[in-house]
Amino acid sequence: MANNTLRVGWIGMGRMGYAMAERLVKSGHDVSIWNRTRSKAEPLAKLGGKVVDRPSDLGGVDVLFSIVSTGKDLEEVYFGPNGAVTGSAVPSVLVDCSTIAVDASAAIRAKLADRGADFVACPVSGNAKVIKAGKLSAVASGPEAAFRKVEDVIRVVAPHGVSYVGDGELARVCKIAHNVLLGVVIENLIEITLLVNKLGVPRHAFLAFLNNSVMGSTFTAYKSPALVNLDWTTTFTPELMRKDLDLGLELGREQDVPMPVTAAAREMLQAHFGAAMLKSDPDAYLEKDFAALMETMALLSGMTLAPENVAVPTGLEH
Repeated sequence: MANNTLRVGWIGMGRMGYAMAERLVKSGHDVSIWNRTRSKAEPLAKLGGKVVDRPSDLGGVDVLFSIVSTGKDLEEVYFGPNGAVTGSAVPSVLVDCSTIAVDASAAIRAKLADRGADFVACPVSGNAKVIKAGKLSAVASGPEAAFRKVEDVIRVVAPHGVSYVGDGELARVCKIAHNVLLGVVIENLIEITLLVNKLGVPRHAFLAFLNNSVMGSTFTAYKSPALVNLDWTTTFTPELMRKDLDLGLELGREQDVPMPVTAAAREMLQAHFGAAMLKSDPDAYLEKDFAALMETMALLSGMTLAPENVAVPTGLEH
């Protein structure tokens, strides 16, 4: 039974943050929410969440969750004007689910320690569809006592599993590695799908074979409908993918670990940014899902793609 006596604060109402906070609200937790764009949080008020005016209004909660885009964003919502830890009351535990650089996380941890607060790095694996299916997973690091205090609350949003990997920023390293693999897999999945498709195999037939084989995975299954029907509804943007590949390559250079496959995937993704400049609205195009990389790779392959209009399971169905 999850501990729902803790007062929970939440910062971040993006695609992931909203769905994660919604699980907490629906499970009966006392959740107070701040988001830069208030209207994005207001639907949760109808379910029992409390929307506050500024991050500093969350200082009195027992545990404060955050999920934002960058380390700079996290620094701002914690320590900027009206930041969450700038008032007289400071949450005893802060849990951050963002994907940020190791150095940025360590700097934030040190500043929180000066305020007497524990910091748990807890990035997650999945997207909004995965969250709604109850299959989100997480990896956590930081003081173990602080993690154990909030573990039950984390498991409400990540019921598929939470792996505690140790102290400090080890969870950040794991999440960066995870997203590097994500970038490499989507690139390779697209190129082999285009190869068999150009030779005459319907995409849906090939991906059904792949997903039923030992090479199939949760990820290849839930991306299959997009690749079959060219549905680029956003789960993760190319910009965020590029950021994470760069974080991984930076760690590789620091640790003298060669990452040639990652580097190649990163350059292929860069080609997608160049191809976007040919669109009538490049910015809007780059807000589409990162799997739209398939269009760029098809162009380079001399292929014109069309949706196959076949219903394909996501693998997330109950």
